[in-house]
Amino acid sequence: MNGSPLEPLILSAVRTPFGRRQGALREVRPDELLAKAIMAALSRSGVPADHVGDVVAGCVSQAGEQGANIARQAVLLAGLPFEVPAVTLNRMCGSSQYAVHAAAQAIAAGDVDFAIGCGVESMSRVPMFLDLTLGRGDFKGFDQLHPQLTARYDIPHQVESAERIGDHWGISRADCDAFAKESHRRAHAARTAHLHQEIVPVPGVDKAGAAIVLDHDEGVRATLDHEKMVAMAPVFRDASSGVVTAANASQMSDGSAAVVLASRAAAQRLGLKPQARILARVVVGSDPVMQLTGVMPATHLVLQKAGLSLADIDWIELNEAFATVALAWAREFEPDMDKLNPWGGAIAHGHPLGGTGAGLMAKMLSGLKATDGTFGLQVMCIGHGMATATIVQRLN
Repeated sequence: MNGSPLEPLILSAVRTPFGRRQGALREVRPDELLAKAIMAALSRSGVPADHVGDVVAGCVSQAGEQGANIARQAVLLAGLPFEVPAVTLNRMCGSSQYAVHAAAQAIAAGDVDFAIGCGVESMSRVPMFLDLTLGRGDFKGFDQLHPQLTARYDIPHQVESAERIGDHWGISRADCDAFAKESHRRAHAARTAHLHQEIVPVPGVDKAGAAIVLDHDEGVRATLDHEKMVAMAPVFRDASSGVVTAANASQMSDGSAAVVLASRAAAQRLGLKPQARILARVVVGSDPVMQLTGVMPATHLVLQKAGLSLADIDWIELNEAFATVALAWAREFEPDMDKLNPWGGAIAHGHPLGGTGAGLMAKMLSGLKATDGTFGLQVMCIGHGMATATIVQRLN
């Protein structure tokens, strides 16, 4: 393996199952959920806990049980030495993907030899937008944003942005529903074939409150009722113009994930076997009104930085925030659709916001190994107009 001694390598990547909102993980605190992912990833990596130089966690709604630097709390809960520092960041849906980027950057800069990029969100226990509405009642829109900002950009809810993407690319309701069905079909096939080696089971409860162990993504359905899907009303618009429904958008979920990274020199020194190397990582800004179209320029830029074409990529993990986003991206790039979310996506397995990015990384690495693939592309749209993208090369 050639490269700089400071080249950041991925040693391990795990995620918890993604639980439905108010589902099996509803009684698990998010700090505890993150601690479980950190412990599992560290155990698989072979890195001694006292060697970790920093822990970077993504979390979107940093309020309540997810406030007060949840990364630091999770590190202490996980039993790591108190000398291990931690920080929490919010890049919205791309938070934990960017946390992996930040951990890699710290290693590449020579600041640390080992770092953990991770993330968590419990949408059961910490409702989305709680950080905007805490003490002010229910969320009624972005009325807490600066009025000069909203005067400059008419920032809508992401659902409306997803609808505008559908308008622009001529994506129909039938297109969205068909994509959603395929997401569930692929996710269910991967689950029944026991392909998700990245998932670490966690204790939870069933509907009656009895103790269980959750070892699979709770939102995945074996079949979808076509008639019920067709009958569902769009989330915001009326049936004559709306295409986005609860069935063809990502599910609100509870989950966490963690990725352990090391410099090449440090991994060699301890005799550790890396899973992958990061070839390129980018973050871009995009139109805050359309919001979710940043996946296009992010994909172009990360491929350019990696010196690859889309045809070189063996596995594409595109976050299914909304079916319209994935379909618009596919129309722009015309990929081999068998390579796009081969094990389904967030429409099926859920989207625990701050936990999704690291979770998709873990899933992609597991998928590359299962299919003997080499190059993986992960790309995520982000609210207020941003996107993150990463290209990895599997090493074993």
